Amino acid sequence: MESYARNNSYVIPGVYDIEIQDAGWIMIASIMIFTMQTGFGLLESGIVSRKNQVNIMMKNIVDVVLGGFTYYLFGYGLSYGRSDYTTPFIAFGDFMVDPSVSDKLMGQICTAFFFQLSFATTATTILSGTVAERINFHAYCLFSLINTIVYCIPAGWVWSETGWLRNLGVVDIAGSGPVHLLGGASAFAGAIMLGPRHGRYDKPNKPAPPMGNPINACIGLFFLWFGWLAFNSGSTYGLTGYKWEYAARSAFMTMLASFAGGCYALAHSMIKNKGKLDPSDIINGILASLVAITAGCFLFRAWESILVGTIGSIFTLFSLPLFDKMKIDDPVGVLAVGIFGDDTKMDSTSGRSGLLKGGGMYLLSVQALAVICIICWGIFSTFLLLWLVNKITPLRMNVEDEILGADYTEHNIMPSLQAIEKDMKSSASVKSDNDNNNSDGRDEKMKVDGRNVGENVMSQGFRLHDNNKMADIYKTYFSNERILNRSKASARENLGFQHDSA
Repeated sequence: MESYARNNSYVIPGVYDIEIQDAGWIMIASIMIFTMQTGFGLLESGIVSRKNQVNIMMKNIVDVVLGGFTYYLFGYGLSYGRSDYTTPFIAFGDFMVDPSVSDKLMGQICTAFFFQLSFATTATTILSGTVAERINFHAYCLFSLINTIVYCIPAGWVWSETGWLRNLGVVDIAGSGPVHLLGGASAFAGAIMLGPRHGRYDKPNKPAPPMGNPINACIGLFFLWFGWLAFNSGSTYGLTGYKWEYAARSAFMTMLASFAGGCYALAHSMIKNKGKLDPSDIINGILASLVAITAGCFLFRAWESILVGTIGSIFTLFSLPLFDKMKIDDPVGVLAVGIFGDDTKMDSTSGRSGLLKGGGMYLLSVQALAVICIICWGIFSTFLLLWLVNKITPLRMNVEDEILGADYTEHNIMPSLQAIEKDMKSSASVKSDNDNNNSDGRDEKMKVDGRNVGENVMSQGFRLHDNNKMADIYKTYFSNERILNRSKASARENLGFQHDSA
């Protein structure tokens, strides 16, 4: 271990070049970044149906516990490890980092690890919302355990002193590429691999299911908004020297971009919905603007930040319908640096400027290269890992469990039947009178635990024109004695749902 770590070596690596004042700022920022896990959990639980809210929260906990542990075991070393085996494409060393109390760099090493860990756990969480309501929880736990590999390799490319993209001049202040772009690429691969939720696209132009709890989603947005300030401002890596000036500028520009993205989202939603606001439009627009500003949060001027935030919001809100057309079911600005990026007193761009700042095409070109490489890596590596997981345990929940909801089938938490019925009514597709007249009383039937509740449900995408059908299926399923054999633990009714039907 000591031969790889070389923690007492001659030259202090940049990741450990931290003074006491810097360490205080980095630790505070890291703790604030961890609050983003609360934001992700609330946002995702607010978007999914009520029968899957507990499950999505459990996935966010798993991301931190399992993903954080494997980042300690090998992820940090694959990004920032120092040994003779380290290459520009993958680092090696500093695995299970554990500096002794006599190590002169003990404080710096612990501070650096904690900061990088907060980024790593954020990156692994982005996928969970995309595969919600249909991924097997056991398969997700296994994927979360090894998903660190997807993040740590490109993080080393961009931020490690030996990383090949960094040495080419790629600039990413706070993770638009290695965190958010990579997370989006992984989520894209996951959505394709899992396929859409049951019945999601069984009819042309079928609207998305309603949000299970819009209040949770909005509160989650505020937590993420708050954490994003630490994400960007904390990436100055301290407050000494000129760093405090750029930390303040990061917060300023981040807020401006989010204001601009939110303003566009308000206008977009009002026009699209004929004067009414869709909460998901506002949430997605603001989050997109925050992602867009992250790469160059203190490199932009005010008007450039406003433009970047607006473009991020526009791109996201117009791309979401395209995903639906491609039947990619998702329940939940790196290039801008090459255009607007300016040199700083912190030498963040190695003396280079963006295209519109007289720097020519070089910075824009390497930023574009980083985008392509990160997307390709994210999609390919996620496909490979999910394929391997699927060989060990099925990725997809079976159709019965998906209809019943992961809260019960995975965690033995049963919502009240009144809430179930209300949830099904809110999700039901509206059928014309002509369709109802032609049904001649023969409803779809399916077998649940040996009982005939319908027959063509699975092949027909489970049409929901009978508002009470899902409640009947639940009652039939829960009354069956086989339910007692599903788990050693007895089913618990989630009392928090009891008043939902009021």
